[in-house]
Amino acid sequence: MRREELVDLNAFMTVAEEQNFTRAAARLGTSQSSLSHTIRRLETRLGVRLLTRTTRNVAPTEAGERLLATLRPALDSIGSQLAALGELRDRPAGNIRITTSEHAATTVLWPVLRRLLPDYPDINVELTIDSSFTDIVSERFDAGVRLGEALAKDMVAVRIGPDLRMAVVGSPEYFSKYPMPVTPQDLDAHRCINLRMLSGGGLYAWELEKADRELRVKVDGQLAFSSPNMVVRAAADGFGLGFVMEDHVAPLIAAGRLVRVLEDWCPSFAGYHLYYPSRRQPSAAFSVLVDALRYRG
Repeated sequence: MRREELVDLNAFMTVAEEQNFTRAAARLGTSQSSLSHTIRRLETRLGVRLLTRTTRNVAPTEAGERLLATLRPALDSIGSQLAALGELRDRPAGNIRITTSEHAATTVLWPVLRRLLPDYPDINVELTIDSSFTDIVSERFDAGVRLGEALAKDMVAVRIGPDLRMAVVGSPEYFSKYPMPVTPQDLDAHRCINLRMLSGGGLYAWELEKADRELRVKVDGQLAFSSPNMVVRAAADGFGLGFVMEDHVAPLIAAGRLVRVLEDWCPSFAGYHLYYPSRRQPSAAFSVLVDALRYRG
């Protein structure tokens, strides 16, 4: 393959990923007109249309999708091999992109990074806070963080945190007006604070379990948030019951600002796992990070 052919293929893949010639040109450090000429040259050489252009965006044709399916693994492999060359250096180096929830970033990732990074100044880490399920391959992340081990077969999962529990909490002020619930059915008589799931857009059904009896309870209330932090704040201010991570509210419970109920309906479950493609050739920097994150409790 000639050098200019590889350049053309990289240009096509960048336009397909950005779905916009202006953004792709900025990413490649070239002009929009030059990039358009490159794509036309590639389409002429291959004899097929690779991109469909509209007034709003650009999308791959069927031929373009087939070419992308071949290019992505090949270029990913090249990128991994180039990153692996860092092992020849005295100190691991490189950029690592991880998609994670805010809770995992705060409780698991940042405590490790805070200790690790001063010893490895050439390792750069980018954390993208996103509670939705992200396709780490198509979005070009090196790894993602998810609860449990239910992952695709081509993914490697590394446990990075302890078991977790949920907690149903309300403020003393709230319980001065409403009786404490004893069973999940009692929640029908309570004002509950809902959490909007960004991944699907629906409201989170509270997952409760006791003696192998599992319930998914849809609760009602005046408030709904897309942030667990706001659920905790509203619960502490007396606006209803919240259902959040136990460690998130432990200090408030200890301080008497929140009271825990239905504790026997909140068993522990598998904690956070770091996952990444099994075909990935880990760089020295990535291997250092994975080893530091690995849970040994």
